[in-house]
Amino acid sequence: MPKYIIEREIPGAGSLAYRELQDISQKSCGVLNEMGPRIQWVESYVTDDKVYCVYIAPDEEAVREHAEKGGFPANRISLVRTIIDPTTAE
Repeated sequence: MPKYIIEREIPGAGSLAYRELQDISQKSCGVLNEMGPRIQWVESYVTDDKVYCVYIAPDEEAVREHAEKGGFPANRISLVRTIIDPTTAE
């Protein structure tokens, strides 16, 4: 199944308290449970003013649906074409 990187512009994201991040995570998981197993949240990276999320989903539309139902921004959705890591150099 395809993997996507979602860029979410959230001013002050890096300053959010643990409880706020927990609330956001719980909201996301609730929406994912409603949508069923066709979409999965892998992990997210929080920076100063953005959150970068990794999702596995059948298509971009499922990612957008999750964002809309959760009230999350999805400013940019990019399909991961391939993954490289240090072992790629070998």
